[in-house]
Amino acid sequence: MTKKNIILILNLFILPFLSFSQHSELGIMLGVSTYQGDLSPSNKRLNPGQLNPMLGIFGKKNFNQYFAARLGFNYGVISAEDSKSTIESSRVRNLSFRSNIFEGNLMFEFNILGYEPYNLEKPWSPYIFAGVALFHYNPKAKYDGDWVELQPLGTEGQGLAAYPDRDPYNLNGFSIPMGVGVKFAISDTWNIGAEVGVRRTFTDYLDDVSDTYVEESLLLEKNPLSAALANRSGNPIEVGSGRGNEQVSDWYTFIGITLSRNFLDNGLVGSRKRNRKSKSGCPTF
Repeated sequence: MTKKNIILILNLFILPFLSFSQHSELGIMLGVSTYQGDLSPSNKRLNPGQLNPMLGIFGKKNFNQYFAARLGFNYGVISAEDSKSTIESSRVRNLSFRSNIFEGNLMFEFNILGYEPYNLEKPWSPYIFAGVALFHYNPKAKYDGDWVELQPLGTEGQGLAAYPDRDPYNLNGFSIPMGVGVKFAISDTWNIGAEVGVRRTFTDYLDDVSDTYVEESLLLEKNPLSAALANRSGNPIEVGSGRGNEQVSDWYTFIGITLSRNFLDNGLVGSRKRNRKSKSGCPTF
């Protein structure tokens, strides 16, 4: 194969990715959040009945028809109650939690069919995305009508001399977002879409549950509230028996509808309109 043929083949491959004016977007996302962990009401990834509201904002840079980078901030709520579980042992355990999730993320999108909103040339495409995120959470449980922060209580012996290997868990974490979506161009200027994005975290404490039960008397010495919220079954618990499953990290998920506005390289919407007039034979001045 000659050098000329190689260059021709490379051009045929690369040109479709370059034949698109770069543009930016600003948008919002409205939807629901859910969670997968030790207090999940079933063994399914998505657990109906645990859905809570979420909202997000994002800015996006579209490099061409196929690739885009996105910076975003999301807020959501995750929760679960053993009393609603389909698993008998979980109902006996009787734990519950609720937590706000604040997330900042950087993600990259790939439009599978190519996406060109201008003149509605390619007005829709499914896409996949992945990236990195930092998030903050703070699990709480309702006790005597009040929401109580669980992390300071050390319900699994964190901070006790008898359990030196159990440090208080960090309320800030790192996650890997990944998911799928579909987008549609309403016009040159506006886009609407829907997406599902799961977050693989590196903590098992989104719900304050991970390890084994500890000696109740030690928790009582530290704080009677710690003992009360560590074991809510109403029955004596064997020390060392499983309270959670530390082998599997927790996940959270955002599902939503997106609406975004295009900002086309210094007003390219206007220049596109002018170009269409020029092509139709109408002179511009």
